[in-house]
Amino acid sequence: MSTELHVSNVTIEIIFTSNDKIFTNKMIYCDQNPANALYISRINRPYFNIATDEYILKHIEEDCFMLWRNDNAIIVGKYQNTLAEINYDYVKANNIAVVRRISGGGAVYHDLGNLNFSFTHSGKDKNLTDFQKFTQPIIDVIRSLDIDARFEGKNDLMIDGRKFSGNAAHVYKNKILHHGTILYSSEMRNVSEALRINPVKYQDKAVKSVPKRVTNISAHLKEPLSLEDFTKKLMDYVIATTPGSRPYSFSEEDIRQIQKLRNEKFVTNEWNYGQSPDYSFKKSIRTPGGVVEMNLEVKHGIIEK
Repeated sequence: MSTELHVSNVTIEIIFTSNDKIFTNKMIYCDQNPANALYISRINRPYFNIATDEYILKHIEEDCFMLWRNDNAIIVGKYQNTLAEINYDYVKANNIAVVRRISGGGAVYHDLGNLNFSFTHSGKDKNLTDFQKFTQPIIDVIRSLDIDARFEGKNDLMIDGRKFSGNAAHVYKNKILHHGTILYSSEMRNVSEALRINPVKYQDKAVKSVPKRVTNISAHLKEPLSLEDFTKKLMDYVIATTPGSRPYSFSEEDIRQIQKLRNEKFVTNEWNYGQSPDYSFKKSIRTPGGVVEMNLEVKHGIIEK
């Protein structure tokens, strides 16, 4: 129940679906089948994928579920100080993309061993945010693999006290975007190195990432299962529990608008770094002549003094 669209070497597989077990929302009809939206993205470009999240939230009427992956990237929360969350030298040396998302929460590392998921959902309820509801399908599929996955705290998914999924949300009018990570077979050294920073350097009121012990799902499997097969298993589960699914393809205009959003917002330094809250930066260097200390006051990404 899928279709593929090829536009300028872009391939996107999309499925529309509705799920009364997860959502209580109006039905739309296509070919006489009630449907909301769900798709798998075959694109691994971080700036494009983060732009796609916003585009779906604001411009596609149906509720959506998306599975997607990014090549090496750090995705920081909307209210974070980007430079305070990343190991800049490591990020630059390894050509790791840095992208600010529209939701809050902490910074996360993406690579091709990490699977991301996104829900959008419309509703009249003022409290649209429900982390446990949106992550339940992920927990159900992982438990079907005989792994004791649990929802813990505010928005984390855990196995044996180790985190494999963090989640965040953004509300736009009467819709919510809920998205999260699923560490499946990520390079853990890259995760720790890319997000390693010196907290003494930065003083601000920005949202701070909270370090936690992490794990890959693959480390807990009783039998080998590829990430591609896990992705299919998760998609099949969502489709099986959401009657009335149908395929949908982005139009050429959709692709153009997503690319425009990428170019004008998500790829820019103004968004990824300049949107950081005001902060002060402090660094000391020991030289033969003594210690040289540098102090900076930064506002809107610009050094004020």
